[in-house]
Amino acid sequence: MIARILVGLLLLTGLATLVARRNLVKKVFGLAILNSAAVFLFVMEGAHSGQGAPIVDGSALQIVDPLPQALMLTAIVIGVCVTALALAIAARLHRATGSLDIDVIKERLGNGHD
Repeated sequence: MIARILVGLLLLTGLATLVARRNLVKKVFGLAILNSAAVFLFVMEGAHSGQGAPIVDGSALQIVDPLPQALMLTAIVIGVCVTALALAIAARLHRATGSLDIDVIKERLGNGHD
């Protein structure tokens, strides 16, 4: 129960960082925290399905489902790629505008007249 609460707090921390901050790098960190919380949740819940390793030799009655762990390996790789791409875009925007603040970037790129 406490593990689910901690994962929920991690999820809320990532979401709050993503929504409340105006700095692009902090938003990228919030996105990475959200990704980590989702991975933790899936691995934690996937481990409750059984007790033994998924080796089918007839002796293990309750084996752990390996599918959530395999999917989360893919999610980790995709999360790292998305984080790298987002940081590269933030660096490019900083080079073009001289700021990482979203409002300043919109103003300097001429899109501030919503």
